[in-house]
Amino acid sequence: MRSFARLIESQIAKARAAGLLTDLKGEGKPLPEQAIETGEQAALSTGMRIMAEAGVVPEEFAVKKELDAARKVYSSLTTEESRGQQMAKISSLELRYNIAVEARRKFLR
Repeated sequence: MRSFARLIESQIAKARAAGLLTDLKGEGKPLPEQAIETGEQAALSTGMRIMAEAGVVPEEFAVKKELDAARKVYSSLTTEESRGQQMAKISSLELRYNIAVEARRKFLR
């Protein structure tokens, strides 16, 4: 958890130095009420909320969206060649997705 806290502080310092933390929505106001969470879940929820408010999507979410779209395309293909090419793309996306999920899990341990 200490490395996670250091990472967060580092990212905040970089954003502050770049002027990205000025004129934000709700600046100077207290944070809205949130359900009380503890430990790892609180850190994860806070990180996800901050990223969502900044318009940033974690890699695994973006890859999952691509993967779902690729599967939909696959189901509409009719030729073996095009299905084979799309299956290769799906396999690659599945690998990227699994790597991203595992990286997040290892990071949070």
